[in-house]
Amino acid sequence: MISKLEAIFAPLSDDKSPGFAVLVRKGGRAVFERGYGVRDLRTFAAIDARTNFRLASCTKQFTAMAVLLLVHDGKLRYDQDVTEIFPEFPAYGKTITIRNLLNHTSGLQDYETLMEQEERGGGGHWTAENQIQDADVLTLLEKQRSTLFPAGTRWSYSNSGYVLLGSIVAKVSGKPFGEFLRDRIFAPLKMDQTLAYEKGKNEVANRAFGHSNEGSGWKQTDQSSTSATLGDGGVYASLRDLAQWDQALTQRTLLREEMRAAFTPVELIGGARPEWPANSDRPEGTPVWYGFGWFLDPYRGHSRMWHYGETMGFHTYIERFAGKTVGRSELTIIVLCNRTDLDPEKLAAQAADLYIGSN
Repeated sequence: MISKLEAIFAPLSDDKSPGFAVLVRKGGRAVFERGYGVRDLRTFAAIDARTNFRLASCTKQFTAMAVLLLVHDGKLRYDQDVTEIFPEFPAYGKTITIRNLLNHTSGLQDYETLMEQEERGGGGHWTAENQIQDADVLTLLEKQRSTLFPAGTRWSYSNSGYVLLGSIVAKVSGKPFGEFLRDRIFAPLKMDQTLAYEKGKNEVANRAFGHSNEGSGWKQTDQSSTSATLGDGGVYASLRDLAQWDQALTQRTLLREEMRAAFTPVELIGGARPEWPANSDRPEGTPVWYGFGWFLDPYRGHSRMWHYGETMGFHTYIERFAGKTVGRSELTIIVLCNRTDLDPEKLAAQAADLYIGSN
């Protein structure tokens, strides 16, 4: 099996190009752990299991866990609306609950669209050097007077919702979002190098920098105007630390029965089936199964939870197949890329097929 996995991944990178890291865990232990390519094109330091990648939207599973922990603490409720936490939020916030934010049924307008509108109107101007912050996103949302659709009636993937959740975690806990993640998730699980990156406030050890191939060669494309927001995509982690996370999810280390809500697919008001909307990365009308921070649709008849991440210079993917043995995950595959020309979801599928096909 190792040789078959190597045949999938080894040809895709070399020691002079950006690359990726791959972890395959089966039955609760690592059976394949490899780094390919380099962290950056200045030092040509090799990618390995301790290299930290920006997770992009795979961050959302940690944001969701932070909310679950606050619900467990009695500091939040799933049916609590946004204006209960931010009283200055406009009236439409009364219709949006924490649950709507978690499962992408809030109808909040996309903050990148709002950034463009603000800039066209002569307002804020954001760049890779002057990045939008969580507080700025909250301000943009507070300037709106309506949602794209009534909360709970449709499903539409929302980075705005998860940036807002990060701000809610900070407001309710009384701690900065990154500090809450460290104290309640990363430190207890001994994810010692994982963090929510904030430029000028902390540093990423063994950091992979993002790259794009622009035809004439590789270019470092690590930061954009939206790279500083936290709840939707700001966490950096390595294969080693994500193995700890995977084990904790399997064994329900942080929470037990409360995890049931996170792994329950969203249901819309009136019983309508959630579907991918137009202009998404899936065919319009395709069914959506989403819980709290995880997609939940099966693969080839196998129960599965997964998420992708895509941002300036990085593509990431994590998928977990349920096991039949209590305390064990049947199969987990993680692919983290610091280049944008690879599709980690397809690569993970190729690896999964080696195992699922043999069952």
